[in-house]
Amino acid sequence: MKNKKYLFILLILILYGCKKEVSVEKLEQTNNNKPNIILILTDDQGWADVGFNGGTDIPTSNLDRLAAEGVVFSNGYVSHPYCSPSRAGLLTGRYQARFGHDCNMPYEGNNDASVGTPLSEKMISEALKENGYRTSAIGKWHVGDHPDLHPTSQGFDHWFGFPGGGMNYWGISKGALNTIYRNGKKVPEEELSYLTDDFTDEAIDFITKKDKNPFFIYLAYNAPHTPDHATAKYLKNTKHIEYGNRNVYAAMVNAVDVGVGRIDSTLVANGIKENTIVVFLSDNGGRLNADNRPNRGHKGMLFEGGIKVPFFITWPEKLEPNQKYKKPISSLDLFPTFLEAAQLDVSNEKQLDGTSLLPYILEKKKTNPHEILFWRSVGGFEYAVRKGNFKLYKSAYKKKTLLFDLEKDSYERHDISDENPEIIANLELEYKKWDAKNIAPGWLDPHAENVLLEEERLQSILQKSIKNN
Repeated sequence: MKNKKYLFILLILILYGCKKEVSVEKLEQTNNNKPNIILILTDDQGWADVGFNGGTDIPTSNLDRLAAEGVVFSNGYVSHPYCSPSRAGLLTGRYQARFGHDCNMPYEGNNDASVGTPLSEKMISEALKENGYRTSAIGKWHVGDHPDLHPTSQGFDHWFGFPGGGMNYWGISKGALNTIYRNGKKVPEEELSYLTDDFTDEAIDFITKKDKNPFFIYLAYNAPHTPDHATAKYLKNTKHIEYGNRNVYAAMVNAVDVGVGRIDSTLVANGIKENTIVVFLSDNGGRLNADNRPNRGHKGMLFEGGIKVPFFITWPEKLEPNQKYKKPISSLDLFPTFLEAAQLDVSNEKQLDGTSLLPYILEKKKTNPHEILFWRSVGGFEYAVRKGNFKLYKSAYKKKTLLFDLEKDSYERHDISDENPEIIANLELEYKKWDAKNIAPGWLDPHAENVLLEEERLQSILQKSIKNN
């Protein structure tokens, strides 16, 4: 009897071990079915600086081809009109005003770990890493200068890039914020060539590492942010542009396009393109020398030119090609979209302000992803609300609260605020309700004073033109 009892126990243990082995195998199979994800972010790129939005002077054949393979968002917004806050919103899937990240970090002195996106905020990288993804941040960071806030503390296994907001393209170090690091260690300058190419090379290296787990790459090119640096290779591709500053800017955009083409070829060569999601967007509207047409305004403004960006998604295994999605969506939607694509329960992340786009672009859901969207700069110095076709803009540039009907006036030429006090009152109330859930900026930047100076310069030029006629 004792022998039978031992045999029974042994059999149970063997069966349990087999069951456990099957579970591990099942987990690997599940991970293998999850899509790889590459999130490509450019810096200060204009709406019309890509062919898929109608641009004609900058060669962007790779981006245009990829856009045609998926969905172009013709009303794709970011959550802030300039750099660091926009990135904070993108990476957390939350309005950055929720945690006081309304401003770029101060550049004078050393910022401590209280300045930047706090570790208490969960990033896309952390959510995906928890669920079997290997994660990489490449390029410009700019959401926390202090080492405690660097990517390796925010869910990224691997980091290659610089912490600050801008850097020369040759990799020449100028202080801690303008130095290229790989996982916390300075990269020797002789190993760097042209940062746009270096960032592309690093992404390709990460893609081709032998690993059973799917990957998430946050590839944040600093191009085409200033300074205007380009190599002869890319300047050759833009020699037809006769305006010098635009020529160099265009070469910087072309370098990104060539890099994205190389990444796409790598996916094809490794047989993983079909089940890889690629998203492309800019962090905000274009800077000087960019082309934001036909939108009004530029980086820093809450006119469409400051917050509407070139934006597409591809996923060959799931998404039909040649789609244009016209309803307003937000960069905040990428976090929940990636979670759902990775077969994860979005409802577990109750802090998110975005919504998954998959029901709208895969299942053709007819309702709007958002009934209302909000923007806030410097604690409300400027703000905007879009609800349906109406957009309210409390503009410090124009020293007035403006109202536009974007269905009839998508270029924001005609302010209709004086004729529609009830709509103004409704949208201001909506803003106050939303803003009640936000906190004051944790620090300030010079944006407010720069806005006033810029508008003064504009008015001065206009007045001179009148006097000289």
